[in-house]
Amino acid sequence: MTDASSAPGLKRRLGFWLLMLYGLGVMIGAGIYVLIGEVGGRTGLLAPVAFLIAALVAAPTAMSYAELSGRIPEAGGEVAWLRDAFGLRLLPPVAGLLIVGGATLSAAAVIQGGAAYLWALAPLPGGLKAMIPASWLIPPLIAAMAAAAIWGVVESLVVAAALTLIEVAGLLLAIWAGFEAPATSEWRDGLPGAVESLGGLGGAVGALAGASLLAFFAFIGFEDMVNMAEETHDPGRTMVRAILAALAITAVLYALVAAAALHALPSFLMATMGNPLAGVVRAGAPSLVPAIALIGGAAALNGVLAQMVMGARILYGTGRRYRRLSLLARVAPGRGTPWVATLIVGALVTAVALLVPLGPLAAGSAGVLLVVFVAVNLALVILRRKAPAPAGAWTAPVWAPWAGMILSVAAVAAGILGG
Repeated sequence: MTDASSAPGLKRRLGFWLLMLYGLGVMIGAGIYVLIGEVGGRTGLLAPVAFLIAALVAAPTAMSYAELSGRIPEAGGEVAWLRDAFGLRLLPPVAGLLIVGGATLSAAAVIQGGAAYLWALAPLPGGLKAMIPASWLIPPLIAAMAAAAIWGVVESLVVAAALTLIEVAGLLLAIWAGFEAPATSEWRDGLPGAVESLGGLGGAVGALAGASLLAFFAFIGFEDMVNMAEETHDPGRTMVRAILAALAITAVLYALVAAAALHALPSFLMATMGNPLAGVVRAGAPSLVPAIALIGGAAALNGVLAQMVMGARILYGTGRRYRRLSLLARVAPGRGTPWVATLIVGALVTAVALLVPLGPLAAGSAGVLLVVFVAVNLALVILRRKAPAPAGAWTAPVWAPWAGMILSVAAVAAGILGG
C-alpha cells in the first residue's frame, strides 16, 4: 500500500448516469424498504405526507450541496467547504467525524433491514429460523460490501447501479401488489379517519413532526453524491443534474409505495415487521414474496455500499489534510480507492448494527445529518460573500441556503418535540 504522502489521487471516471443511480440507490436502499413500517406505524394513512414533507426539507439543502460541489469539487466535500468558509482548524475534522458517524448509523440501520429480508429466504424450518437471529448475516454482508468498495470506484458504482435498477423494480412490484390487495379498513376510512385515529388535528401534526424526521432518513443520499465530486467529470454541471433527478424520482416512488403499503396492510401491523414490503407483496401477490425479499436485501446492500463509499472518502479527505491522520489517506495501488478508511467504516458499521435497534439508528442518523446541513448551508452563504462561483458551475437560487438552514433547524426541533 502507498503512504499518504505519495499516494495517487482519486481519478475522474464518473458521469451523470452512474452518479445519479448511485444517489438514487442509496436513497431507496436507506429508506423505503426498511422504514415504511416505522413511519406508517406512527402516522397511519398520513405516511405519504410525511415522506413528501421530508423531501421538501431536503430540497433546498440539495441545491446548496450541488452548488458547493462545483465550487470546491473535493472528496470529503463537507469538510473542505467548512474549512474554506470558517477557517477554524478544529471544525472541519469534527464535522467530518460527525458525517462519518451519521453514515455509520445510516448503514447500520439499513443492514439490519437487509438482513431481515434475506433471512426470510433461508430454507430452514420455522421454529429453527425463529431461534437464530437474522443479525448473524450482518458481518459477512458488510465484509462483502467493503470488498466491493475497495475493488474500485467505477466497479463499486456499477454494482450499485445494477442493485439500484433491481430496487426500483422491487418498488414497482410493491406498488402493484399493494393496490392489488383488498383495501384495509384504515384505507376505506380515508384521511378523516386517519386524523381521528391519531387524536385529532393536534395529534396528527405531532405524529407527522416526529415521523418526518424519521422519513428524512429515507432521503439520505444526495450528500453522499457530492463526496464523489473529485471522481466526477465536470462536477459543476453533472452533480446538480444527478442530485435533483435522484431526489425527484425518490420522492415520487416513496409517496406511491407508502400509499400502496397502507392500502394493503394496517399501519399497526406494518410497524411490527422487519421486512414490511414483503408483507405488502404477500397481501397482493403471495407467489412473489421471495422476489421482494431478495430485492429488499439487495436494496439494503446497495445502501450500505453507498454509505461506506461516502464515509471512506470523508476519512480519506480528512487524512489527506491532517498529517496526524495520514493513515486514513492510504490508497490501494492499482485500485485508486481509500482502503484503510473503507475498512474502518466497515468495522464501525458492523459494531453499531449489532448493538443498536433500527428506530434510534434512523432517527439519530437523520438528526446528525440535519445539524451538518445547517453548517453546510451557512458555509455556502459565507463562501458566496467571499467569491463568485467558478465559471461554468451551477448556482443555486439565492434563497436556497437560507431555506435549507431554516427547514433543517425546524426538522430537528419537530423531531425532538414530536418524537
